[in-house]
Amino acid sequence: MNIADKVINAAFESDKVFQQRLSKVIKEDLGLTALEFSEQADIPPSTLYKILSGNREPNIKTLRQIVATIRKIEKSEHGEFIAVIAARPVLDSISETKRKIGDTLVTIREYSATSMEEAIVAAVRAEREGARAVVCAPIVSTTIEKILRIPVTTIMPKNSLKDAIETAARKIG
Repeated sequence: MNIADKVINAAFESDKVFQQRLSKVIKEDLGLTALEFSEQADIPPSTLYKILSGNREPNIKTLRQIVATIRKIEKSEHGEFIAVIAARPVLDSISETKRKIGDTLVTIREYSATSMEEAIVAAVRAEREGARAVVCAPIVSTTIEKILRIPVTTIMPKNSLKDAIETAARKIG
């Protein structure tokens, strides 16, 4: 569950829980002061302070502004990313963490896995963290495709496969 959803759920729970959750989200999750958040949300600082102190309940318009601002900040911080699930040596060969594809700057986030089970867990975690797609080894990609709602792409190691076969041949010959 993303932080905007946590704030929405808290609003339905109680005023006190909403105040506590919103305060925590602004300070800890977003790393902002109330004044900085109010400026980004286009909410008067006095209104936000009253909401955070329990002296005022937010109206629906203010609640929408709060949630929209949290989502905007969260998206700009995390952005869209593609999860690459592989063993550490493969991940160490990735030289860029961002790549421009068309007009979109995509972040590449690494998830280390050394077994099929770890790869499946990493894929689920990546989707929960907001991955827009997953790139993984062919041995696990068909399983991951069945459990995720995002696209899964398979790594097809052409040159590295040839190099590995040649290395194996040299070792035995």
